[in-house]
Amino acid sequence: MASKATSIDIAYRAGVSQSTVSRALRNSPLVNLETRQRIQAIAKELNYKVDKNASNLRTQNSHTLALLLCEDPTNDDSLINPFFLSMLGSITRATAQQGYDLLVSFQQLSSDWHADYEDSNKADGIILLGYGDYMDYEQKLERLLAQNTHFVIWGAEHNNKSVLSIGCDNHQGGLIATEHLISLGRNAFAFLGDASSHSPEFRDRYLGHVKALQTANIPVDRTKQVSAISTESSGYDAAMVLIAQGAKFDAIFAASDLIAIGAIRALKEKGISVPEQVAVVGYDDIPVASFANPPLTTIKQNTQLAGEILVDSVLKLIRGQEVSAQLIPTTLVVRSSCGIDSAPLKPL
Repeated sequence: MASKATSIDIAYRAGVSQSTVSRALRNSPLVNLETRQRIQAIAKELNYKVDKNASNLRTQNSHTLALLLCEDPTNDDSLINPFFLSMLGSITRATAQQGYDLLVSFQQLSSDWHADYEDSNKADGIILLGYGDYMDYEQKLERLLAQNTHFVIWGAEHNNKSVLSIGCDNHQGGLIATEHLISLGRNAFAFLGDASSHSPEFRDRYLGHVKALQTANIPVDRTKQVSAISTESSGYDAAMVLIAQGAKFDAIFAASDLIAIGAIRALKEKGISVPEQVAVVGYDDIPVASFANPPLTTIKQNTQLAGEILVDSVLKLIRGQEVSAQLIPTTLVVRSSCGIDSAPLKPL
């Protein structure tokens, strides 16, 4: 070989990924013994020398944090939930204020993201952000814990108390959104969003919604809970399902603004007026919410504060300082989609 061998050369010879080569050369138990020995033999044959200045996260600081964004799968990979763009901006600013760089990576849940950042000198700590299926990445979080990785997740509190989570109070958000609609005289409710353990943030919003209904002695009709991921098309489809099944409702609480905006489009296509016949409330207060037609009433999450807390928390983990899970309060932003200026009509 005319030029100096690289880990890419070894990966090609061994038929594995570059990250697998990195782990094998560090004797990581994530690579089985036979594969490690084969990779190490190829490295010796190519006279490959490991860079002694590079080390893993546990032994050397890179002054870089990694932000791994895992979103619900869509047909268009170029689309990013505007809520996460806002979070990205706040995390980037907070990281810079702490004198750190930020490495951003958009992850597919089937990839090996749970190991790539631990076994290379890419980052000192990880921030995990996303609405993806919780059940798909639960085991990978457990693996990160086993590797003593410094990481924090944005979202609902994890069942394993060793996983540090920072999130907004989704139960409170669902509660105040529904209480507001009840105060306007709405009494036949639908919820659009996944309310299962696969989506703990949406589930908590739904549970807050249910609590408000129960407190007001309004029956909870679970047939009017239609699952949806956080996209406009999913919200549109969910609303169409609701309409097709002949459900009677005068209010929709959507688990995200994108779902709400899609639902409004479906209602309008069916000749159902918003807010006169159906009030709609979303969640997130993304920038486009105030420009929707009608402007969308929603639950605001403080993304600036969230970014600051996420960065501060992962840095405390890196420094060995005490840190605990936090819930950030939410606020109601009232606009005309909820029918604040309109008397509710009879449910559909």
